[in-house]
Amino acid sequence: VCVLHWAIEPRPVVIMEEQEMQLKVKKVTDKLTESMYVLANEPSVALYRLQEHVRRSLPELAQHKADMQNWEEQSQGAVYTVEYACSAIRSMTYSREYFKSIEGLLKQTISTKEQMGSAPGRSTLAPQAPCPSPSA
Repeated sequence: VCVLHWAIEPRPVVIMEEQEMQLKVKKVTDKLTESMYVLANEPSVALYRLQEHVRRSLPELAQHKADMQNWEEQSQGAVYTVEYACSAIRSMTYSREYFKSIEGLLKQTISTKEQMGSAPGRSTLAPQAPCPSPSA
């Protein structure tokens, strides 16, 4: 509503207060409408962006997970192989005594054979050395 006043001059004078008030009210309502629109749509935009990110990232992450599981299986196999090899080497070090005993028995057998070959009439064998016990 515009109020016209006739002053001394023949032109009408419009009261500026009402126009200014209407302009301020329009600005406030526009800002309020814009704020409500942003508040109403912001969560959906954020969820949309999140969904797009997951859609793009998920296949790559799944491939990385599969690769890591494959590498884990391979490394578990390698660890098992190394542990088995270490166990075999440990058991070989414990078998040194047995090999020494076998060596002694072989030397004794060779010596006995040589004695039997040099004296065909002799049937007496040289006394055998006792075998070491496995726990020694």
